[in-house]
Amino acid sequence: MFGLGPTLLVGLLAIQNAFALPGTSRAPLGKRDLDSWIATQKTFSLTELLCNIGSTGCNSAGVASGAVIASPSKTSPDYWYTWSRDSALVFKYLLDTLDNGYSTTLQTEVQNYIIAQANLQGVTNPSGSLSDGSGLGEPKFEVTLAPFTGAWGRPQRDGPALRADVLIGYGNWLVNNGYSATAEAVIWPILANDLAYVVQYWNQAGFDLWEEVDGSSFFTTASQHRALVQGIAFAAKIGKTCNNCATVAPQILCFLQTYWTSSGNFIVSNINVNNGRTGKDANSILTAIHNFDPAAACDATTFQPCSDRALANHKAVTDSFRTVYSINSGIAQGVAVAVGRYAEDTYYNGNPWYLATFAAAEQLYDALYQWNAIGSITITSVSLAFFQDIYSSAAVGTYATGSAQYVAIVAAVKVYADGYMTKAETYTPSAGNLAEQFDRSSGTPLSAADLTWSYASFLSAADRRAGIVPASWGSSSGNVAGSCNGAVYSGTYSQASDTTFPASQTPGTAGTSPATTATVTATGTATGTTPVSTATATSCSIASTVAITFNEIVTTQVGMTIKIVGSISQLGSWDTSSAIALSASGYTTSSHLWSVSLSLPAGTVFEYKFINVASNGAVTWESDPNRQYTVPSTCATTALVSDTWR
Repeated sequence: MFGLGPTLLVGLLAIQNAFALPGTSRAPLGKRDLDSWIATQKTFSLTELLCNIGSTGCNSAGVASGAVIASPSKTSPDYWYTWSRDSALVFKYLLDTLDNGYSTTLQTEVQNYIIAQANLQGVTNPSGSLSDGSGLGEPKFEVTLAPFTGAWGRPQRDGPALRADVLIGYGNWLVNNGYSATAEAVIWPILANDLAYVVQYWNQAGFDLWEEVDGSSFFTTASQHRALVQGIAFAAKIGKTCNNCATVAPQILCFLQTYWTSSGNFIVSNINVNNGRTGKDANSILTAIHNFDPAAACDATTFQPCSDRALANHKAVTDSFRTVYSINSGIAQGVAVAVGRYAEDTYYNGNPWYLATFAAAEQLYDALYQWNAIGSITITSVSLAFFQDIYSSAAVGTYATGSAQYVAIVAAVKVYADGYMTKAETYTPSAGNLAEQFDRSSGTPLSAADLTWSYASFLSAADRRAGIVPASWGSSSGNVAGSCNGAVYSGTYSQASDTTFPASQTPGTAGTSPATTATVTATGTATGTTPVSTATATSCSIASTVAITFNEIVTTQVGMTIKIVGSISQLGSWDTSSAIALSASGYTTSSHLWSVSLSLPAGTVFEYKFINVASNGAVTWESDPNRQYTVPSTCATTALVSDTWR
């Protein structure tokens, strides 16, 4: 298997993320302009993001290998540091990208990050040291990985949990591709420290993700719960034990419920503190997208993006900015606005943030994905006001795919979500540089330039818009404790001694059986490779071609034919006369399945859509955006793509 160099990687993602085909969309010109901007901006954003990672990034001279600078800005403000939280969120995006298409470049970046974090765990700092775990709560370090000793809001307790997400994600990649020994020897010792920290310190106060409020933060609590749920599963996978995780995780989830205020139908993002704020904060929207699980239903307990609580909160938070920023003046409810951190913000006079505005869009794209996977939308009294803002006829009830209400609501939510992307686009300079903020009155970019988190937030939102989703984190396996008791357990901590990754650990070459199947979720996005037989001692070969089965659920009448057409020659190069017909042999009254199998070269990146061809030849396209898919470059010889007509 060959690796992609940085230039080729960026070029490939540009191709992968070009959206609407001219002539196939019935959307207005503004929609097509957004598609074009996203395609261009994605290439630029990935380039700039990689520039902010040491030691070879173009903005990262003197930065330690694997360290992420928050921004190249060194004065007014000085963001020339590496933050634990920002770094983990950036690498969570890069790891998800690696999962969806192997690249030696990204793999090397991920490995360098893990090595850097192993070193940071042992750095004694103002928050403490590794001996009792307290030093893991230190929020930021010098770009050389030396401790930052100035005054700051510390500790911040989300860093270890967020880093655990990345460690577990790459650990799962290693195990799934036959490298369990590396996962056990390199990943686990680093991860064990972070999980022990969560178990021991989750119920102690700390500063929020904006580094201003010392109390209990919704984002931190949710991140800690997710880390333990994943940690339990990963430990079992490699024959380890996540000590006390199974006891503490339900307690954290129980505590997470206390942030919800039913009297106002929103999340109070910081509790156990009296700061004079309403609690309506982009913290909570960022939590919804961090907690997004593609395999989950609209679970309100974990505040899934499509849950009634998360949607009601989305309305409460975004509405809070409608009157405080001049650039939002006169914009009605249900129409996208520029979003900041919280309405009472005074930092740089309090402005919209790019990452918060992108997050508002991303939550809605996540919800669209979940509704499509579930096959219905449920409106409760909690979420009714959100739906009525965008669809005036909304009423409490459950609406199945294909119903008039479902179709109308999905269309309205897509427009609403795209509005947030368009709002950020409006105030993005033509060159594409994303700062931290843009002025509340003029829209001029402000504060730190080329903020790494801004680029990662845009890239993540663009992926969700295209139906590209991360792997499930097992949210459904979590249980809420019957009563919250705040149980904590002291952990044991030790510096990881083995931080060397063996060379050439490419997909599937360490003994995974060649009889594997890549499973793809409802929008045609790979979420992992599922082995169908156990690993053997014999190395497998990377498949040169993969038999892809496309399943499409769509209700049709006699005389209609469902076809697939796409950007590659095997799918007709967008020529409907050369589209590939699906078979209705599996179509029944209970399962409206159309299907076709095609052999495609491994690693092929393409876009596609389904079309409905009537008996008279009239063609009906499904709605935007174009679907995207990357043929697995693993030992898998078959793959399944399951879609639903939209």
